[in-house]
Amino acid sequence: MRDSRYTPYDGSDPLAPPVDLRDALEAIGNDVMSGSSPRHALRELLRRGTGNMRGLDDLAMKAAKRRREMLQRSNLDGTLEEVRKLLDRAVLEERKALARALDDDARFAEMQLAELPGSTAKAVQELSDYDWRSSEARAEYDKIRDLLGRELLDQRFAGMKQALENASDEDRQRIADMLDDLNNLLDAHAQGTDTQEQFDEFMDRHGEFFPDNPTNVEELLDSLAARAAAAQRLRNSLTPDQRAELDALSQQAFGSPSLLDQLGRLDQHLQSARPGEDWEGSERFRGEQGMGLGEGTAALQEIAELEELGDQLAQQHAGAQLDDIDLDALARHLGDEAAADVKTLAELEKALQQQGFLDKGADGQWRLSPKAMRRLGESALRDVAGSLSGRRGERDTRKAGAMGEPTGASREWAFGDTEPWDVTRTITNAVLRQPGAIPVRLQVSDVEVAETEQRAQAVVALLVDTSFSMVMEGRWVPMKRTALALNHLVSTRFRGDDLQLIGFGRNARTLTASELAGLDGAYEQGTNLHHALMLAGRHLRRNPNAQPVVLIVTDGEPTAHLEPDGYAHFDYPPSMRTLGLTIKELDLLARLGAQVTFFRLGDDPGLARFVDRMARRAGGRVVAPDLDGLGAAVVSDYMRLRRK
Repeated sequence: MRDSRYTPYDGSDPLAPPVDLRDALEAIGNDVMSGSSPRHALRELLRRGTGNMRGLDDLAMKAAKRRREMLQRSNLDGTLEEVRKLLDRAVLEERKALARALDDDARFAEMQLAELPGSTAKAVQELSDYDWRSSEARAEYDKIRDLLGRELLDQRFAGMKQALENASDEDRQRIADMLDDLNNLLDAHAQGTDTQEQFDEFMDRHGEFFPDNPTNVEELLDSLAARAAAAQRLRNSLTPDQRAELDALSQQAFGSPSLLDQLGRLDQHLQSARPGEDWEGSERFRGEQGMGLGEGTAALQEIAELEELGDQLAQQHAGAQLDDIDLDALARHLGDEAAADVKTLAELEKALQQQGFLDKGADGQWRLSPKAMRRLGESALRDVAGSLSGRRGERDTRKAGAMGEPTGASREWAFGDTEPWDVTRTITNAVLRQPGAIPVRLQVSDVEVAETEQRAQAVVALLVDTSFSMVMEGRWVPMKRTALALNHLVSTRFRGDDLQLIGFGRNARTLTASELAGLDGAYEQGTNLHHALMLAGRHLRRNPNAQPVVLIVTDGEPTAHLEPDGYAHFDYPPSMRTLGLTIKELDLLARLGAQVTFFRLGDDPGLARFVDRMARRAGGRVVAPDLDGLGAAVVSDYMRLRRK
């Protein structure tokens, strides 16, 4: 029997396909080829998201929108407004009772009520010793004290306002005992004399007031400090008049100032233990939905969490990681799907690193690994193959024997095949078909054969223009994808061929596929085709028995050449010396028997005339593809020339 593990549902779709690393890697590769670092490209992918999951930007925008809605929907007059209504009802009921009385004391009481101050707080304070004649009026007035007590407690302990509605004297005493024990516990903690046993005793006695069930004093402090800081920010958000009224009213809570003293003592403990909380901030609430003190505190606490979530999702601080995002808070505010999206993004980031697509060099910089470059080349070649209109009746010949050369690929055996078996793939297929079966039994469907090709060797130089105009005209990424596609084709299908990538701007240099992919745009003028042809010639001479092929991708006339001292000289318009030296190197390649093709980008008439003359001189040809067809044109021409 197999063991089963059950975990809480995280909101994700259990039937969703696994993370698609291919699409993610292609997006990262495109950004890298556009000039971004691999690390920045990964961050951009996480920020944008993919087709199947939302990115961090979208989630951060939703958090900011929810915060704005809370600020616009609410105001902080709720408690004061409720107190005013209770006071008005109490005074109205008392006046009804006094109107029916005929004694002089009733007339004096009417005068006292008529001269109550306009301030709600002062009016409540003056009536604290009033001898009420109406029982209904006394009940309404007592509700004010009860409301204030519950609101003050609700600011520090969530849910107290509802829990203590219609509370008895015994309930109020339990609250007083809890606050006293809590302050004593925090006194001991501040002095370093508290113990886990003392905390456990406190929770056994008063655990009902702490539904989040902290396991030690530190967790208790975290919970209380966050809400107390929100309460302080709420107070800071009130107008001076509102603060003055609430301060005066608070003295009437539960008919005794002792509650306010206990809460003040608690706030001192919390501010001392958690100075990092935001005790000085405030928010500007507006709207028509009045909130009480407890509701306002909860709203501010939620707003603070949304702000923190926004910072976490922005990933702007140094060393930011997706693990920094509080998934519980994210699910609480934006839903389980948002948390599931972040988990998927985190899995994507880890998978890209764990599966070897990103390497960290000795200098600490992230780079695309050779494995990633192979995937990008495969993707580029797949796009190229898809854009080729057809094979023009041509086909590859795959034969076993002395002239057959392994391609590194295998395929399912078909009747009439004489190629050797790929033993490893064949046995692997049998094992996967019947896992754990011993002995391993082969079937015809398991057999795969190793592909071989009968082919000649070619030496290929791909010269790509890396000048300023290639970047400015949007030809940078198509050029790189073309080079990657050809490099992948040669390295996987024609391994006997020797391909060299040569980039030329003000100067020319040889490049690996990964160096070309990560090459930044050089914002300097100069198209030194002369230097590039010199490097191509050296490459061809190292392979004298191979078929020479030279492919040149450019969007400008030669405007620079290499002097004997190694200095690159730039002239615009092109000087006769630059043109002459370039033509001389092209003639040398023609004497080596090189098949030359120019891929002209853009519609510059001067460039068109120049490459036409160069191609006729070298016995080559000119192709003028659009950017979308560049890769197909280069790969197709390579295949044509090596078969010629």
